[in-house]
Amino acid sequence: MMLVCPGCAQPRLLQAHVTTGQCPTMSRPQTPEQVLDNSRDYPPCKTDEDVGEGIQCSHRMLSFSDALLSIIATVMILPVTHTKISPEQFDKSIQKLLATRIAVYLMTFLIVTVAWAAHTRLFQVVGKIDDTLALLNLACMMTITFLPYTFSLMVTFPDVPLGIFLFCMCVIAIGAVQALIVGYAFHFPHLLSPQIRCSAHGTRYWRHILCLVLQGPALCLAAAIFSLFFIPVSYLLMAMVVFLPYVSKAVGWCKDRLVGHVEPPAHQVEFFTFDLHEPLSKERVEAFSDGVYAIVATLLILDICEDNVPDPKDVTERFGGSLVAALGASGPRFLAYFGSFATVGLLWFAHHSLFLHVRKATRAMGLLNTLALAFVGGLPLAYQQTSAFARQPHDELERVRVSCAIIFLASIFQFAVWTSALLQPVDTLQPAVRFGGAEHALMFAKLALYPCASLVAFVATCLLGGFSTAIFHAMQVATPFAFLLLRLLLRLALAVLRGLQGLAWPVPPAPGPTGEPDMQSGLLSAPC
Repeated sequence: MMLVCPGCAQPRLLQAHVTTGQCPTMSRPQTPEQVLDNSRDYPPCKTDEDVGEGIQCSHRMLSFSDALLSIIATVMILPVTHTKISPEQFDKSIQKLLATRIAVYLMTFLIVTVAWAAHTRLFQVVGKIDDTLALLNLACMMTITFLPYTFSLMVTFPDVPLGIFLFCMCVIAIGAVQALIVGYAFHFPHLLSPQIRCSAHGTRYWRHILCLVLQGPALCLAAAIFSLFFIPVSYLLMAMVVFLPYVSKAVGWCKDRLVGHVEPPAHQVEFFTFDLHEPLSKERVEAFSDGVYAIVATLLILDICEDNVPDPKDVTERFGGSLVAALGASGPRFLAYFGSFATVGLLWFAHHSLFLHVRKATRAMGLLNTLALAFVGGLPLAYQQTSAFARQPHDELERVRVSCAIIFLASIFQFAVWTSALLQPVDTLQPAVRFGGAEHALMFAKLALYPCASLVAFVATCLLGGFSTAIFHAMQVATPFAFLLLRLLLRLALAVLRGLQGLAWPVPPAPGPTGEPDMQSGLLSAPC
């Protein structure tokens, strides 16, 4: 029988592979770059035989799941942004209410991303799907779409346990469906990835993965019980859902220091571990991140459409029937929109530039990326804070400081993703952005621009009494030009340094792999 071998991607006799036990192509030595390039996040396209057996490629289902999860995680900022606050109302009690809602939003955003990460890791174990698995995944997605409603109940009635109870029940239901997916896939091993399917320890893997899948729902079950009589403990247990893997890793590190390091068993699976360097699907990380950025940008224009379309009666009575004059009155809001969109777009641009050079995403990078996305999801709140009071200077600087803080946290966690990748540069980064690489300095400048700019704007609100929302939004609109100017100045500075280096040390360039001089090596290499 002729099959397509996953190692050599060529039709070969099945008997030949069974006899040798491995693919001849896969048995050849591979460089680290080839190993990384050969690791696919999605299974290869299905064959005619797979179609006849009802087996499907999971690529489209995973794309749908990533889009839906990114939407659900992001729209939970809406109950916070739609908090009705007038300038005269902005006292300490309202500030405390808003801070509480932001904290609850961050926690629930992280819990949704934990569900997304579990889904990602689960379908690194499950290689292919059939109709039953597709329907089980839809049941999981349906439960996830109910989370924003339960979150709205939580922030609207923070002292009533029903909202927390329903939220925890949704998380438990998500875990139950994912456990069914695990059980079904292991019951039909042809759906599993080759690493699991060909292993002699399938039962042990099944128990290990099922245990980890059910840890979050178990904590939420305890949180639901505690919500009936002591709500603060419920929030603590829900936070443990997010940070349990990292707490477990810290406990393991302390145990190794006290009793010595214990080597893991030879049959340990690569996925579903507490290892912070466990690989995540880079493509799915990018898809989820792109979804969050796209939804945030969409929420901004929805606010414009909702609040800035003039009422015909007002146009007639207040502006003498002039639509231009009516739109001119909303000019500060349009400036706020363009400034906020520029911020979202350039944060995405920096994220894109970083992941363009990422070879493999680890769990530590995934956590930092999630924290960055959580604050990116808060940018509609920053827009609401500055645009709603653009024509009312009461507490204007406080709103600008809130916006600066959100932008700073979103960008500094993005910078931290790159810093985390630099700890394992050979595995996680392309050579160009490693220490001494041709693009290292430019990547540093791109990722450091927004933390520095937001910090400067925050300090300006403290030192300059004339600082206003209009100046802040004008700075946001001008930032894209700062990106272009930064690249130009950096290229010019590197060219000058290359010239000075050539005058001081006229050493011929090192030979490249082919024996020719390598003009692209080092920090001061010529631009592409």
